[in-house]
Amino acid sequence: MKHLGPLRIEKQPDASWPWIVAVSVCAIGAAFLVAGVIFWIYGVPPLRAYRVILSGTLGDVQGIAEVFRRTVPLLLVGEGLVLAFRAQFYNIGAEGQLLAGAVAASGIALFVPLPSPWIVPAMLIAAIVAGAAWGVLPTLIKLKLEVNEVITTLMMNYIALNIVDWLIHGPWKGNTMRGFAFSDIFPDAAWLSWIPGTRVSWLLLALGVTIAGGFSVLLTRMRIGYEIQVLGHNPVAARYAGISPLRTIVIVMFLSGGMAGLAGAGEVAAIHHRLLDPNQISLGYGYAAIIVAWLARGNPLAAIVTATFLGVIFASGDVMKVVLQMPFRVTDVFNGLVLFFLIGSEGLMRYRIRWRPSTHRTSAPGQSPGGSRIPDEREAQHRPRI
Repeated sequence: MKHLGPLRIEKQPDASWPWIVAVSVCAIGAAFLVAGVIFWIYGVPPLRAYRVILSGTLGDVQGIAEVFRRTVPLLLVGEGLVLAFRAQFYNIGAEGQLLAGAVAASGIALFVPLPSPWIVPAMLIAAIVAGAAWGVLPTLIKLKLEVNEVITTLMMNYIALNIVDWLIHGPWKGNTMRGFAFSDIFPDAAWLSWIPGTRVSWLLLALGVTIAGGFSVLLTRMRIGYEIQVLGHNPVAARYAGISPLRTIVIVMFLSGGMAGLAGAGEVAAIHHRLLDPNQISLGYGYAAIIVAWLARGNPLAAIVTATFLGVIFASGDVMKVVLQMPFRVTDVFNGLVLFFLIGSEGLMRYRIRWRPSTHRTSAPGQSPGGSRIPDEREAQHRPRI
């Protein structure tokens, strides 16, 4: 316990949701203060920059549409990472899993002759399977060879990136390619339809919200959800309880990688309608979704809110680029600062702040003013004398 003026700082075993929200909001506020210094370095007054960003994103109908366009992939990837983090499996490979899903969906659209009504379902299923396979492989390496999953999942990102790069410059190079590398455009039946007036896929948005609810039920009402939580809290106790780490983690990573793969299918089928440069397919969604999952604190439904928050930051990149003449990659700085301050605030979650009680209290019967107990007459009589 520590005293700071009239405040008392003490440890707590489990942080309450109001305290988690308060600390997270303060961490995000600190990140925005530091980001204001970056605006000032670029010669843009921070208050003007934030005013322009808010008016160009949440203060405009088209801006709100762009926010939700960026929210969809962040939500799909983020709720998958929530499951992985609940099982204490640190999946840093969502970017590669997203690209694997994009490749699988593109292969179906470009080269598999299917009746028109079956093309989109086949693309989505293939993307989920490809993303899941890309996530399960480092899982097996972790469980069988005890190689750290942070390293293997991260390295798999670069493998996926180079595969996409090779495909669009090699066997899948489009016949109409000029200058920039990309595949042929998908047939119309392989396009995902938008909400009118936007570039938001209504199907993927509905799937993202529905799956968030489904994952919440999975964690709180189903046996596999109980196993995930026990394994995440105490792997040794999970083994004693008969929970198989191999089976549980493989299921978790199948779902986590599958959600990232689904997001990849959405980017090529709903936005670009072709396979193109990996940095254009994903603007770092796989990495930014780590912040989505971190802010959600293991709650898939909370990922809806946190993904929307990150969607605002990504949409603000376009505003900063066009209106403020700043590089779009400033959004990466935003994301990095938010993650940095969130991780730095983790220690505060283990403490709570209370008002220090007054030291001037009325003595209870049988106690001295200092708080010690006064012996009565019978105790005094039986006390041995020296």
